[in-house]
Amino acid sequence: MPSRSDITDFGAGPAPLSTIVLEEAAKALLNYNATGLGVAEHSHRSPLAADIINQAKADLAACLDIPDDYDILFMQGGGTGQFSAAVYNFVGAWVARKHKEIFGDIQGDPTDHPELIQQLKQVVDNDLKVDYLVTGSWSQKASVEGERLLGSEHINIAADARKTNGGKFGIIPDESNWKLSKDAAFVYFCSNETVDGVEFPAFPKSLEPRPDGKGPVVIADMSSNILTRKIPVRNFSAIFFGAQKNLGLTGITVVVVKKSFLPPVVSQPSVALMRYLALPVPPIILQYEAIAKNNSLYNTLSIFDVFVAGRVLKMLLQTYPDKVEGQQAVTNHKAQVIYDALESFPEIYKIIPDKAVRSRVNICFRVAKGGDVNTAEKAFLAEAAAQGLTGLKGHRSLGGIRASNYNSVPLEGAEKLARLIRAFAMS
Repeated sequence: MPSRSDITDFGAGPAPLSTIVLEEAAKALLNYNATGLGVAEHSHRSPLAADIINQAKADLAACLDIPDDYDILFMQGGGTGQFSAAVYNFVGAWVARKHKEIFGDIQGDPTDHPELIQQLKQVVDNDLKVDYLVTGSWSQKASVEGERLLGSEHINIAADARKTNGGKFGIIPDESNWKLSKDAAFVYFCSNETVDGVEFPAFPKSLEPRPDGKGPVVIADMSSNILTRKIPVRNFSAIFFGAQKNLGLTGITVVVVKKSFLPPVVSQPSVALMRYLALPVPPIILQYEAIAKNNSLYNTLSIFDVFVAGRVLKMLLQTYPDKVEGQQAVTNHKAQVIYDALESFPEIYKIIPDKAVRSRVNICFRVAKGGDVNTAEKAFLAEAAAQGLTGLKGHRSLGGIRASNYNSVPLEGAEKLARLIRAFAMS
């Protein structure tokens, strides 16, 4: 039976955790801080739970240099749940802005002003758009959920990689070809496409804030590359990510949201108004306002999952004095070690995405040796497993090989995979 030290897991998720963090978590499950109860048994309403949440928020803010005018929410439902939550909350914020423009300081029931409410409805019907940059499987799913909630008339696919890449993902269309809406409720993109191995190399120029501080409302899914590089947080209105890749365990989802989209600056429109406008009303558990107001404790949150995330953050801060930039350098180096090995044998290995947008985190490639791709890839995976390199099989929709280079993968593991890539090609 192999030990933990014998295995390097490159699985796409849930990702492995540091053994040190797991050992701390195991102790905390039995008896947390000499309380006689495990951390998962304490009330989520207790001061102990609030301290765990607040410390994790502070450490995440420290790691990523999150400004004070952003809030950090711990939610549930994964990144997929945020496909819906983003629509509910940011469409509501867009409606609130339009309501203010039309009604001014008029208070009370909007339906008491039929001419104004009809004007607002026409604005919603004609102008409400949500923009999606579709560069892989996850952004495609996000756009489908947006259409399911709002209807196709309110969805704008500003860019679709498949249209300029022979019907397949693997590129990011040039920004000059993006067809962004003039006043979108938000522009969504997936920073790293886990399935397709495509990563935005930098924040898109066309989405940067203008000199006057205004600009598009930008939301990004960073579920698989969070904590692997420095982020220009102020360029985003919201960032969300599941914890299970680089932060902790499956079960919690983090949302970093600009406070200007939360009360008291702006509140969600009333249920009655949204129904009149034929727009969806958010389930309370997906409403950022409710979660922020209750410090992520509107309902029973898994404090154990937050505790584990907090330990991961503590370890990152202790390891790298320059915080996430230190981890970024390691991530980039590990990725380069693997890509260098693959590029040394172009007749054997085909890296799937275009070089300009290759993910540092999910490295996708095919193996062609002896004329039979399936046989070659089965042989490669078998040899990898024999050497303790697991989780390398590509996503079921794409096939091939996928090495997920998350923060928990040590440099030694990346080097071991690179040696296998070279040895397999020469055998």
